[in-house]
Amino acid sequence: MSTLVIVESPTKAKTIRNYLPRGYRVEASMGHVRDLPRSASEIPAKVKGEKWAQLGVNPEADFEPLYIVPSDKKKVVKALKDALKQADELVLATDEDREGESISWHLLQVLNPKVPTKRMVFHEITQEAIQAALDNCRDIDDQLVHAQETRRILDRLVGYTLSPLLWKKIAGGLSAGRVQSVAVKVVVNREQERRAFRQGSYWDLKATLLKQANAKQTNAFEAKLHTLGGVRLATGSDFDESTGRIIEGRQVVLLDEVQAQELQGRLQASPWTVSGLEERPATRKPAPPFTTSTLQQEANRKLRLSARDTMRVAQNLYEQGYITYMRTDSVHLSQQAIEAARACVTSKYGTEYLSPKPRQYATKAKGAQEAHEAIRPAGSTFRTPRETGLSGREAALYDLIWKRTVASQMAEARQTHITVSIEVDNAVFRATGKRIDFPGFFRAYVEGSDDPDAAIEDQEVLLPTLATGDAVDCSDLQAIGHETQPPARFTEATLVKTLESEGIGRPSTYATVIGTIIDRGYVRLVNNSLIPTFTAFAVTDLLEKNFPDLVDVHFTARMEQTLDDISTGEAEWLPYLKTFYAGEQGLEHQVQEREAQIDPAEARTVRLNDLEAKVRIGRYGPYVEIDGEEGSVKASIPVDVPPADLDADQIERIIKQKVEGPDKVGLHPDTGEPIYLRIGPYGPYVQLGDNSDDNPNPKRASLPKGMQPEEVTLEKAVGLLRLPRALGHHPDTGAPIKAGQGRFGPYIVHDQGKEGRDYRSLKGDDDVLTVTLERALELLAQPKASRGRRKAEPLKTLGNHPDDNEPIGVFNGPYGHYVKHGKVNASVPEGTEVDTISLEQALEWINAKAATKKTKGKGGRKSSSTGRTTKTAAASKTTGTKKKSTKASGTKASGTKKSTRKSTSSKAQKTD
Repeated sequence: MSTLVIVESPTKAKTIRNYLPRGYRVEASMGHVRDLPRSASEIPAKVKGEKWAQLGVNPEADFEPLYIVPSDKKKVVKALKDALKQADELVLATDEDREGESISWHLLQVLNPKVPTKRMVFHEITQEAIQAALDNCRDIDDQLVHAQETRRILDRLVGYTLSPLLWKKIAGGLSAGRVQSVAVKVVVNREQERRAFRQGSYWDLKATLLKQANAKQTNAFEAKLHTLGGVRLATGSDFDESTGRIIEGRQVVLLDEVQAQELQGRLQASPWTVSGLEERPATRKPAPPFTTSTLQQEANRKLRLSARDTMRVAQNLYEQGYITYMRTDSVHLSQQAIEAARACVTSKYGTEYLSPKPRQYATKAKGAQEAHEAIRPAGSTFRTPRETGLSGREAALYDLIWKRTVASQMAEARQTHITVSIEVDNAVFRATGKRIDFPGFFRAYVEGSDDPDAAIEDQEVLLPTLATGDAVDCSDLQAIGHETQPPARFTEATLVKTLESEGIGRPSTYATVIGTIIDRGYVRLVNNSLIPTFTAFAVTDLLEKNFPDLVDVHFTARMEQTLDDISTGEAEWLPYLKTFYAGEQGLEHQVQEREAQIDPAEARTVRLNDLEAKVRIGRYGPYVEIDGEEGSVKASIPVDVPPADLDADQIERIIKQKVEGPDKVGLHPDTGEPIYLRIGPYGPYVQLGDNSDDNPNPKRASLPKGMQPEEVTLEKAVGLLRLPRALGHHPDTGAPIKAGQGRFGPYIVHDQGKEGRDYRSLKGDDDVLTVTLERALELLAQPKASRGRRKAEPLKTLGNHPDDNEPIGVFNGPYGHYVKHGKVNASVPEGTEVDTISLEQALEWINAKAATKKTKGKGGRKSSSTGRTTKTAAASKTTGTKKKSTKASGTKASGTKKSTRKSTSSKAQKTD
């Protein structure tokens, strides 16, 4: 008897083959084999004329979806049908969540098997799990399929109904989404809070104390002023963020600089005495094992992985059999997992570090579903990270999962918190310490935090032995000023945490949602912070005014709960869709009613209450418009200016440059040409000479990070324009060493010609204009930091090229995903999921790209202005709308596409 087993990916197929008996053949569906049409070209001819065809769903026929087999899946479907002809039985072994159930259902519809069919589910790929799954096959769960299909239809209805409205009213290329738009609103709301924030200032005193006179410095400890005259000293939490003043009704002492310094002088010479001592025992329990959401959060905090990268790496680990299924809301551990974790604790740390009883956690996530176990190492015995042989990001993520799972079965950490009160004159200072009496699970794992200061909680802070009445000496007393800080911007970790806590979307979709809002230009990721753009402000404002329910957190959470109810049979999917879309207050009616009422000029305007100038969304990005005596003046806003930080002074500088022209710094001593200080889409820069037909591309150089426009002198401007500058030659190789300014900031380079170039970034105190050869040699002698343009790791390895046996992998680049073989990079068609890419597809794309490169090599596309081969033109063919988005924000600094280390400079800005 022959059995055909179908899974989603080749990697999963390769792993599962090892655990199946003879007679089982495993093939991959490469994800979904059919879906709603993604473009007009995919709509079948027989329905092209229907008004609902573009939607891909027929609301008049009970929301019947128009499913098609995409062109890139037809070969896959044919191969599966051919394999099925030789099988006596079909086993659908896709993932055990709603998406996996839906993939199996679609396979059943497309393949239409004439042989017995079973549904096989498992949450880890091990011998034991696969055998258990084979023995307990079931039918496809129609309720899960209905829930997933309803979700897909809802997302299509929202996206395809609202997105065209955004194109008409704001700008092309925008999109709306059921979860996406709420996520954007959450980020925008935080930026609005930052804009409304008003800073407050306060002062306090910090003392360095010694237990006794002339004591060794090791006995020193710190204490901060706590009360003055019996009244608590004000801290940052006592300020109203909208006024910058103490919250009304708070009974606190607010010191200014003069008062703090006067108090400092008075207290330093006064006697200091311990007036109170409190010791408070405390215990800490380990965090639960990972769910999809908490894994994304922790990987972002500790490994700086995006949610999308975390899920890709976790998918690879699961398919290779290293971890259990990575899409889960559950913190539950099976008995097998608990026993394996406890065995690890005993062997690695000893029985004293084992929790007295097996620890089980309760799942608290709203509407928890998907798999029935937390993410953990696979199997009945856990391989240590070293035993896996993994490397790179896979090793780091497995290490995180292993430690978290093992720590969950370890003993609690026992600590003693110590508070010492020291009295001096009419003031009381407080010193706090912490003694770790037993580290417990700290030995294996400490959960990360979104608050950098909270890391101190897991460190031991020892105080000298003190008793009430002890005299202490003050060796130093400082008056310290503080300013309150605005609410922190979201990171991927905190956004995921917020979305989950509010019940918005499913954790398994957060990676895609965050990736989409970044790709669509709603959010910029800067130093791990998510900064909304002015476009995000405009879109959120339009949706809030006209479709408030769709961006309402609670409405979206209720929608998610309804989808959960459909999956359990507690709600009917068709009545819900009819009410949502076709009802009297349904989405279709709302869009038809309000489209004519929305003024495009108003929709493109972002109103910032404290500014007279209007901010508008234009063809080339955001710009400010201000009314003057001779009419309105428009000027582009640099892309790196966050909405919360745009102020009247910045607008004045931008408008002044537009009206009066750039500031003239002086004349270049060598050429006599004027040097201008300009502000472009990518920030301030200096320019040599005027733009003219004879000089269409004058030399430009961006200001180094931290250098303000007002600090630019003629000497500095000339120095920047002369970069890169020669420092000398390396004593060992004789090769030149230069200093320059590039995409990643100032750097030095040891250029050895054919031997390659060795780069080092300059440190904080180094100045690219004055750094010496001696300092450059010091930096070159240091190990190279793994940052910037490090060698990319493949998201997925597909196999080897049949001609030279060299590997072919899938990578993530600035213009999206691409496949790579040797020096040939070929873009992956937009919308293609990484997990569905096959070796055969990759070979087609690579061969096509190689043929294109050969053709170009004969003639070469040239730039009319410089005569150099234009790389960006070729890129635009494969990146579609992404190329448009680059153009929309102005022309990028010359040289940045050709080398990460060439001088970064900005070009003239474009306005609407």
